Amino acid sequence: MAYDAHHAEGHAHAHWDTSVWPFVISFGILFLAVAFSLHFVYHSSFAAILSLGLAFPMIIAGVAGWTSEAMGKGEGLSFGAMGWFILAEAMIFISFFVAYWYTKLHVEVWPPAGNIELPKVMPLVMTFVLVASSLTIHYAEHLLHLGNKAGFRTWYLLTMVLGAIFLGMSIYEWSHLIGAGFTISTNAFSTIFFSVTGLHGSHVVVGLAIFMAGLPSVLRGTDIDEGFMRTAGLYWHFVDIIWFFVVSQIYYW
Repeated sequence: MAYDAHHAEGHAHAHWDTSVWPFVISFGILFLAVAFSLHFVYHSSFAAILSLGLAFPMIIAGVAGWTSEAMGKGEGLSFGAMGWFILAEAMIFISFFVAYWYTKLHVEVWPPAGNIELPKVMPLVMTFVLVASSLTIHYAEHLLHLGNKAGFRTWYLLTMVLGAIFLGMSIYEWSHLIGAGFTISTNAFSTIFFSVTGLHGSHVVVGLAIFMAGLPSVLRGTDIDEGFMRTAGLYWHFVDIIWFFVVSQIYYW
């Protein structure tokens, strides 16, 4: 009896232990690396765009698919595990900031030649949008805890819209700067700028993919995994907090 129960429990987890989605994510990351090589090494921008067109959908679909497979299946360590994951991600950001601080404080001339004036208003608007999205997901979690699924759905969707708006403004800013001749290879500051803001933007993409994973159950209004939603909200708050460091250090210091 005990063996059968244990065997049944192990079998219940087999549905995602052999998931195909990590395979999809891996190929998405591969195409992302290929895109960078095509653009910066082989100077083939069109081929790089095609590679990105494969990379981002595969990464987003992979994250959403893999996460959705584990929702509501008894994995009760997701919230704590997300904390450790966030700590690891924070170390990556810290390494970028330390490189920026060291470079800026150990050169004779800063900003370096070829630099342009970064926008001052746009980052403030982006900050407002991202902070608002953090508040909306927090309120959505509160409504879900109270059992108000309709209200939760509204604020959850609003969070996704605000996140998409933030990402759209980031893309617009990048295109404007690149159009003005300010690229990742212009000087040391541009390399740091595009690396840090791009790293943060990638985390926004992942956050939206996590929200997309929970979207089917949210729209149905059934089988909503409160633990998953708390974990998704925790990650989104991390993305928000990191942005304060990005905007203060890169744009205004």
